[in-house]
Amino acid sequence: MPELERICEEFNEGLHVDFRLWLTSMPSASFPISVLQNSVKMTLEPPQGLRSNLKRSYVALDDNFLKNCAKPEQFKKLTFAFCFFHAIVQDRRKFGPIGWNIPYEFTMEDLDVCLKQLKMLLDEYEQIPYKVLNYIGAEINYGGRVTDDKDVRLIKAIMQVYMNQNMLEDNFKLSESGIYYSPPAGEQQDYITYIDSLPLNPQPEVFGLHDNADITNA
Repeated sequence: MPELERICEEFNEGLHVDFRLWLTSMPSASFPISVLQNSVKMTLEPPQGLRSNLKRSYVALDDNFLKNCAKPEQFKKLTFAFCFFHAIVQDRRKFGPIGWNIPYEFTMEDLDVCLKQLKMLLDEYEQIPYKVLNYIGAEINYGGRVTDDKDVRLIKAIMQVYMNQNMLEDNFKLSESGIYYSPPAGEQQDYITYIDSLPLNPQPEVFGLHDNADITNA
């Protein structure tokens, strides 16, 4: 970071008129303030809301991806499980310390790695290794950035709700009300249609929280 700051400070009017320096960075407390102050900044944040987050995941997929597996039906079902988990763990942040003790920055790359590993494991094994999928999802890909011990227990518990044999059943309830469920295996558009039917403002029950949890989000 100090070297970056030194390089930027040496920029002068002698630079070519078309010269631009593009930088991408995760949030960092050590990023040089002087570089930020002299930059045009753009931030990429996850969509707000469970429905928007879930839809973003499926817009990034396509039918070729969903079918490209030795077990396409199971792959589609468990892909939805990972996408739903991804949306849940991100949207829990709006509940403050009730959602997470620390507001973690989970990313689309976390989800992408999980889906690639899911395909690999389904292709290689006759039986679906749910314990392995839970472990690599909750303790490695996502859990690698979770530092609070209570949050470690929580993310493992959340993953177990979705990554299990029940997800292969059509209409398996993902919330007490039954509004959220495991849809039948279908095409990309089928999933987007289902996602569009979900409430714009989800109730706390889908996160496993009491209705009063919304008070912290007011």
